[in-house]
Amino acid sequence: MKLLFICSRNKWRSLTAEKIFHGINDYEVRSAGTETGARVKVTSGLIGWADLIFCMEKKHVRRLQEKFSSELMDKRIICLGIPDEYMYMDEELIEILKSSVSAYIEILD
Repeated sequence: MKLLFICSRNKWRSLTAEKIFHGINDYEVRSAGTETGARVKVTSGLIGWADLIFCMEKKHVRRLQEKFSSELMDKRIICLGIPDEYMYMDEELIEILKSSVSAYIEILD
């Protein structure tokens, strides 16, 4: 399964998610951001690649829907509701991500 994590700048939240879920249960994991200055900017190619898309906030879901509506037709998008108040690999962020994402996929440590 291919998992795509989306936040604004792809520097803290989605990058942390990519790091912690990479290699678990053979999931392929990538991350991207919706803003112009993102470390890795979300593209239609990334949307097409993903089996499951996790967005950190509702605004990220809206941005994807506005820009990639046709690419998202058969995609499952999940909003995790994680605000932009955590740094990269923040312990609390890691716990929130594991807890939130485990409701949708199997996570074995």
